[in-house]
Amino acid sequence: MTTEAAAPTIDVNLARTLAEPLYKNVTLSTGENALAHADGIAEILRGFRNDPELVAAAYLFCVPAIVQNSGEWIEKSFGANVNRLVQELGRINDLSNRTRGEDAARTDPETARRMLLAMCKDLRVVLLKLASRLQTLRWFASSKGEQSRAYGEDTLALYAPLANRLGIWQIKWELEDLSLRFTRPEEYHAIARELEGNRAERIELINKAVARIQELLRQNHITADVSGRPKHIYSIWKKMQRKHLRFDQLFDIRAVRIIVGTVEECYTVLSIVQEEFPILSKEYDDYIANPKPNGYQSLHTVVTDKAGRPIEIQIRTRAMHEFAELGVAAHWRYKEAGNSLGASAADEQRVAWLRQLLAWRSDMTKPEGGEAVQDDHVYCLTPQGRVVELPQGATPVDFAYLVHTELGHRMKGAKVDGVMVALNYKLQTGQTVEIIAGKVGQPSRDWLNPELGYAASPRTRNKVRQWFNAQLTQRQIAEGRERIDKELARLGKTAVKLDALAKRLGFDSVDNLCLSFAKDELSITALQQAVMPEKEAPKEEEPSLVSAAKPTKASGQVLVVGVDSLLTQLARCCHPVPPDEIVGYVTRGRGVTIHRADCPNLKQLSEEDHERLIEVSWGKARADSVYPAELLIVANERLGLLKDLSEIFVREKHRVTGLSTQVIKGDTHMRFKIETPSTEGLKRVLSLIREVPGVLWAKRI
Repeated sequence: MTTEAAAPTIDVNLARTLAEPLYKNVTLSTGENALAHADGIAEILRGFRNDPELVAAAYLFCVPAIVQNSGEWIEKSFGANVNRLVQELGRINDLSNRTRGEDAARTDPETARRMLLAMCKDLRVVLLKLASRLQTLRWFASSKGEQSRAYGEDTLALYAPLANRLGIWQIKWELEDLSLRFTRPEEYHAIARELEGNRAERIELINKAVARIQELLRQNHITADVSGRPKHIYSIWKKMQRKHLRFDQLFDIRAVRIIVGTVEECYTVLSIVQEEFPILSKEYDDYIANPKPNGYQSLHTVVTDKAGRPIEIQIRTRAMHEFAELGVAAHWRYKEAGNSLGASAADEQRVAWLRQLLAWRSDMTKPEGGEAVQDDHVYCLTPQGRVVELPQGATPVDFAYLVHTELGHRMKGAKVDGVMVALNYKLQTGQTVEIIAGKVGQPSRDWLNPELGYAASPRTRNKVRQWFNAQLTQRQIAEGRERIDKELARLGKTAVKLDALAKRLGFDSVDNLCLSFAKDELSITALQQAVMPEKEAPKEEEPSLVSAAKPTKASGQVLVVGVDSLLTQLARCCHPVPPDEIVGYVTRGRGVTIHRADCPNLKQLSEEDHERLIEVSWGKARADSVYPAELLIVANERLGLLKDLSEIFVREKHRVTGLSTQVIKGDTHMRFKIETPSTEGLKRVLSLIREVPGVLWAKRI
């Protein structure tokens, strides 16, 4: 049985003593002396948790940058935990420096916060980093350093929201106030001038209000927790911006929170407070009877003190308070620009543990089960400092495709932290990835093989698959164009323009025409019909058209006025079907072609050709008469679609004589040639087709 060596006793004074000579002439990138910075961090940490390991790590934060291989003696003198805190803080400081570039500005702050949390094996390092950032801002406030604005913007985006989530309100409000002072100095000072007295005076006013309310509740035998807070400048500015208010329209610059045991006591306390203090009735909100959409519950009222200064009173039960602080209505969930919807379970687990660390518990352990917090993402950086969020197990191939699809296509190799790695190398949080790309894209089919482990992300595999599909499509287009050119040459129609031919056949581009021909979706016969005009007989004297005496029956069950036994045929351009309105067109040598009255080809006739139009009408059809018709159906592609459409034609007794399909802009276009007895039957079929799931529209053509 083995036993672990006992951890050394942490001597905070020894840590400072060792650091002092090392830091004597060391200046940080901000211009602050390293020892002064360490003293500031230690003072801040003692303010909310006097943890010897944390304070010792604060004093030793800069040692790894000064002393080579310092980890061994830090661990020997102060223990593995202190060494881990120092090393992780160094990595986070390095990350912070790398994520201030131009490209890094495109990083989502929420992603950067998750990366920071994911890098921490000992999550107390987040507390060290927050204290370090606050000390830096304090130093800028006293020294007026040139980088103060950049640090203020970085703090508002990354560190202040993190402190808010952890519930470290003292650090949160000071981070926000100092950052606002550096980023919007005029607005900050304008609000500061509006506030009555300094912050200490405002705190004193709140304390008096708290003491008076506590006395009132004792007199009424009500047990309650009463606390107060003066609203800090950043919070005031934020509310003025969000609600478009002037300073004099704010009534919650000073606030008191009362936490009681039951809902009944909430209303009792409200009554007591309103009887004791003058109230502003228009500022009363009952969020217990009418909770906010996110579930938040509390009573809000605004009263005034003896000097007429407004104080907001919030009254809620313990359960309501815990829900507001830790549940879906917690401040960090509904005030941080909506980013909470993307928070993972691992993120919330880290936050919960860090909040527990701030409590004074001697039995503080890891999260439930004793296991380290697991995350389903890794966070890596581009060489320019942009943070990239990837799924667990991601590789440089995943990284390249997430940065840019074209970069993924052209990828030839990768460096991780400056070292060449295999393309199926598993990335870890905090690593910097540099993609080596060629001039021409050529992904490997091996990347699609899950057993080889090149792509952990489905998105990556889809992008690679799309590239190969696009290459296949281009080859098919080229093949289709070559076949069309050969067919046009065979027909002696090399002068035909392909774009005009594509429009004539219903395609929106030449590429789609060629692709359809390569896939045999467009037949050679259809191509021939599109380029070969109807042959005309030699010119002959036109027959005189006499208007009518008695209609006689002609072929096709069509009666032609004034002409007996005249050959008739139904036009293939518009497929007339009884009882469509029809018109006859006298051709040269082939009798009369019957068109629908609204046929587009008739509208394009010249004035001379209009003289060839004659009056016709449908004769009495036989019971088994059918007529050709053509339908165009556009639908979303899905399994079983053709089966559903075929069942309609069978059920309605419409025989399908031809079918062609093509995909245009992601939609399936289907042309059905059918035989129908009448337009009524055709309308019924179209109505049924339009109800089929996936069908976008259907029409007769």
